[in-house]
This record gives sequence, C-alpha cells and structure tokens, in this order.
Amino acid sequence: MKYNPKANEVAAGMAGWRNAHPLVGDALSQGALELIWKLQTSLAEIGGFDAVSLQPAAGAHGELSGVLMIRDCLKARGQGQRVKMLIPDSAHGTNPASCTMAGFTTQTIPSGRDGNIDLKALAAALDDTVAGIMITNPNTLGLFERNIGKIARMVHEAGGLVYGDGANMNALTGVFKPGKSGIDVMHFNLHKTFSTPHGGGGPGSGMVAAVKMLSPYLPGPVVAKKGGKFFLSMPETSIGRVKAFYGNFGVLVRAYTYIRMQGADGLRRIAENSVLNANYLRARLEKAYKLKYTRGCMHEFVAMGDIAPGIHTLDIAKRLIDYGFHPPTIYFPLIVPEALMIEPTETESKRNLDAFVAAMLAIAEEATSNPELLHTAPSTTPVGRMDEVAAARSPVLCYRG
Repeated sequence: MKYNPKANEVAAGMAGWRNAHPLVGDALSQGALELIWKLQTSLAEIGGFDAVSLQPAAGAHGELSGVLMIRDCLKARGQGQRVKMLIPDSAHGTNPASCTMAGFTTQTIPSGRDGNIDLKALAAALDDTVAGIMITNPNTLGLFERNIGKIARMVHEAGGLVYGDGANMNALTGVFKPGKSGIDVMHFNLHKTFSTPHGGGGPGSGMVAAVKMLSPYLPGPVVAKKGGKFFLSMPETSIGRVKAFYGNFGVLVRAYTYIRMQGADGLRRIAENSVLNANYLRARLEKAYKLKYTRGCMHEFVAMGDIAPGIHTLDIAKRLIDYGFHPPTIYFPLIVPEALMIEPTETESKRNLDAFVAAMLAIAEEATSNPELLHTAPSTTPVGRMDEVAAARSPVLCYRG
C-alpha cells in the first residue's frame, strides 16, 4: 500500500503502453484490451466476484458507481421506495456523500463494544425503505467485521443489497474473498492495495466489482473476449460511463504489473505482513497510548493521543515531524476520542517500525517531562505550527507573491 515499485514505472513507460490511444479502435488496441481483460479477471478472482469494471478513477468514484448500480437494480425490481442506505459509524467518511449524490438518505448504525456493527441496532433499522448497507471491512478502527456473513443475510432478507468498501483490501488479499461473504458490489483502490501512485490527488483507480446479479449494471465499457479477440462492450443495463475511454490506463498497467509480480503467494504475504506490522506496533505502543478497542487488529489500529494532561493528538502528530516521521491520520474515526490512526503498511521493515516506536515512546515521555516541546512542535521545519483554525475559517486560495 502506498508503495510504488520502480518495476511498475518501467512497465508503464514502455512505448507500446505509453503511446496507446483509445481512438484507434479495438482492432489496433488488442494489447491494451488484453491487459485490461486480464486485470479485470485477476481482480474478480482476488475479490471473489463475477465481473469487474476498471472505469472509476478513485475510491469515492467507485463508491458512487456501486451505489448507482444498487439504485438502478432496485428500480428495475419495482422497489423505488427503498431510499435509505445504512452506514456504520466506523465506515469511511465518503460513504454518506456517495449515497447522497445517488439520491439516497442515510442512517448511521452504531458500533458495539467490540468495534463491530451492533446487530440489534441493525435489525431495528431494517425495513422496507432500506436499499442496502455500506460496509468498510476491515473498518476504520482496523477491525475485521466478524459478523459479515450474518449482516449480509439480514440485509438480504430485508430486501436490501450489500456494498463493500474495499479501501482496506490490502489486509485481505489472498486470505478472504469478500464476494463470497455476501457482499454484492465492492470497490478496490488500485492506488492503495495494488501499489499504483496516487500522490497529489491522482491519477487513481477505484475499480468496482460485482456478483452475477449486479454485473449487468457495471459502468462501461468493459473488455470482453470472443474468438481470441478482445473488444469493448457495454454491460446490458449499465449505469453508463463514469470516465472517458479506458479509465486511467497507465494506472491499470502498474496494477497489473504488481499483481503478476506477486502471484497468489505474494498477494497473501501482502495481507499477512500488513496485519503483522500493525499488530507489532499496537503491542509495542499500547502501554503508552490508550486503545479504545483492545482486540487484535488488521492493517491498522487507532490509539488515543490524550496521554498526559493538556496534551492532544495534534501535539503528538506535530512532534513526530521533528523525529522525521510523517504524521498519521488524526481525529478519525470520529468514534474514538483524540484518535491517532496508525497504519504501517505491509512494506515497512522491522527497523523502520522500531524507529517509529522509539519516537512515539520518546514523545510519550516528553508529554510528561517537557510538554512544551509538544505544544510548540514542529521545531525543525522551515515553518512552525500554523494556526489551522484561522486557515480553515479564512482561507487564502490565491498566491499573491
């Protein structure tokens, strides 16, 4: 995750890929179409789904595509009264926005004491207005939803569909196939799990996969194969185009390269290493940094930054800069006070993990012995701590020289 191998860049920079142009037509694009077809097939197998579209350009784009597929499927069934999507409070923040854009209303489902969905609250919310549920698994607490099969059955029995947010798929590759657990449609972030670059906001790919029932609604075109030839095809009842041409083709080349380099065994090691690294950090830090949820995590865990009187998560994040570490996500998920989300990823060495632990433990000691170091951090950067509240309230959006 967030690891961009040079081999990917070499492959994507080959003249045949770099100079490909979608307007030359299928007959002169067989190599590009074959790569897309093989990537579709590979991702469907990895996720346990029947079909894949590589059109969406980012994770939230894939979310919106999947929710639109659910909307059109329900309308085709004559169930237009289903206008409510259920969203756990441990889901990604883009989920409610995607639902709103698709014309749905949303209802939050709380987490139980174990960090998973509260099944009683879910049962109480299931009625004939429910279109479905959006589940991030592992969730933003870094916890695997152990009741995923039961949740899917409950929603299906109530007439709804199940959307899977696959942004955290790097914890599952080669180990768990979401499409076999009751999830109907799901997006993966190729720029996270499959190593394609996404810095600065793009380009990315949030491919969307579906089980057989929803496959006809996938955004198109997708690549099909017949008689040894590859061609673009629009699914029968597609929601339509969501991106021009092939999607972000250069990103697709990189993802395909990475999958081929890893193979089945390598993909499993990705998941195993991401889980191992996160649990190693959790075990090393849990005495200094409180955990709201103490069970074993998947690819990430969420600590709390209120480790001493007057110290907040923002202080810890800023002090990490002085130790040479980019701060992790802070104050999310919202259900953990003073949240500090730590995700080492599968590609960090033990030496790097130990260096991070040493920095975090040193900061925890400083929080008690010299809290002013944290309050004034960072002190090693050209610019010190900004007034972020003032910046948010009175942004300067144009550089004036």
